[in-house]
Amino acid sequence: MDINIGALRPEDWEMVRSIYLEGIATGHATLESEVPDWASWDGQHLSECRLVARSDDRVVGWAALSPVSGRCVYGGVAEVSVYVAEKARGKGVGAALLRALIDGSERAGLWTLQAGVLKENEASLALHEAWGFRVVGTREKIGRLKGVWRDVVLLERRSRVVGV
Repeated sequence: MDINIGALRPEDWEMVRSIYLEGIATGHATLESEVPDWASWDGQHLSECRLVARSDDRVVGWAALSPVSGRCVYGGVAEVSVYVAEKARGKGVGAALLRALIDGSERAGLWTLQAGVLKENEASLALHEAWGFRVVGTREKIGRLKGVWRDVVLLERRSRVVGV
């Protein structure tokens, strides 16, 4: 599969939203049960490092960063989101997106990336660890999804070039 990584544009939103819905449907991608509208999503994510993976002019994955806090001392820390379309999973899309997200985050001056991954999402945990994230803990029964308490594994990656 040929994959091209580029900037996520507002006109990509419907395809991005569709992939987000596929992730929600797995029950292992997020504790969210609904995709926000574009304005809400846009307001919750950093303007830097919003990426899409394209194959044959179709969006097959997306990645973005969210601030972890409004406090200036955490200005160099962001939370990672990576979602891959069902038909594109296992084909290197997530790795291409995460690699580009890491590179972009360092160009933007971010020194730490963090991720919260549902314990059952083994593919996402393996992807993050392959790109230098380390497990820092597990938040047990932190949220409920369809009435079931779920654990979230916390991972972080410290840049080797920013903030050293």
